[in-house]
Amino acid sequence: MASSKDVPVFNRRDRIDPVPELTRLSEQCPVLRTELHSGPSSQVVGWLVTGNDEAREVLSDLDRFTMLPPADTEAQSRQLQNIGNLLHYDPPEHSRLRKMLNPEFTMRRLRRLQPGIDAVVEDCLDALEEAGSPADLMRHFAWQIPGQTACDLLGVPRDDRAELSRQLDITRDDGRGRARQLAAGRAYRAYFQQLTARRRRDPGEDLLGMMVREFGDDITDEELEGLAASLTSAGIENVASMLGLGTLVLLEHPDQLAKLIDDPGLIDRAVEELLRYVSVIPTLSPRTALTDVPLGGEVVPKGERVICSAFAVNRTAAPGAEDGFDLTREPAPHLAFGHGVHYCIGAQLARMQLRTAYLALFRRFPELRLAVPHEEISFRLASSRAYSLDALPVAW
Repeated sequence: MASSKDVPVFNRRDRIDPVPELTRLSEQCPVLRTELHSGPSSQVVGWLVTGNDEAREVLSDLDRFTMLPPADTEAQSRQLQNIGNLLHYDPPEHSRLRKMLNPEFTMRRLRRLQPGIDAVVEDCLDALEEAGSPADLMRHFAWQIPGQTACDLLGVPRDDRAELSRQLDITRDDGRGRARQLAAGRAYRAYFQQLTARRRRDPGEDLLGMMVREFGDDITDEELEGLAASLTSAGIENVASMLGLGTLVLLEHPDQLAKLIDDPGLIDRAVEELLRYVSVIPTLSPRTALTDVPLGGEVVPKGERVICSAFAVNRTAAPGAEDGFDLTREPAPHLAFGHGVHYCIGAQLARMQLRTAYLALFRRFPELRLAVPHEEISFRLASSRAYSLDALPVAW
């Protein structure tokens, strides 16, 4: 696992809060030239955007910023390994692929998943209860719910899910070593190659089957594989992280939790406030300037990388944000799901899972509490995309 000194300031945290340095940057420098990445053989300097207006400008400006990395960089070679991942495309290719996915992510289509989500949540609560108090909420609840939901969406057979979950877990655990992570990543991607081949032969009623039936030769096998792999990994990791960290926030704010238990009708506001407050994705996918761009009193030169800090924006831009966590506040626009054409296509599905899971958890276990002191909670450093917990021991 990375140590805190290896994590750049925009990914560092004080438990769930920003470190003071990031807060200071947010207040003083909406756009700052800084070190974005440093390794044993390379150093990347670019621009960190912490201002709300400036971040939204970068994320919505398709004429002056591209998702593609600069030419002749290691990042560009990695780009070739991300075929099908929507976060690695500009329009018109991004628009073409997203248009194919859109029908499956309308609220009308997503509502058909609600009974399945309800059943998965109840099964996970049963497993948590059977494990006995104390138990690890991450293991029995947070990871399981989005994992089962994503596999149902994509038609992953139940017999394959445990191994697929194991490979994904290795890829997100820096403690396993880089070589093992890469091997697990290859195995994970190979699984979706096999699943795509099966769907080409026999399209089912799942998302992959729908795309094969509807679009056939208009989408390549590589694009199908990449879409399935990236939707699954992002959907599982981000929702699981939100379930764990969101539960921790509620347990550490008992007055706010009491309001939610007393009035479940607050759940929509609670979910939006948790998304804003936690911001499991600290920074959004980097952009590259296509021309010299005036931004926040600076000029970003053509070809340089720009990273927008969703965490900084979310913690400073909302009305009353300085007052901390308040699930009764009027929801304010946040960047937890991104902004512009790359706004997360699975945002509504994520919200469905969060609403269902939080309410069911505290309905089943209204006396839920931490089973260890606050200082013993182990956080997973944000050297990967999502900030998370190694474990969340709870008792009831």
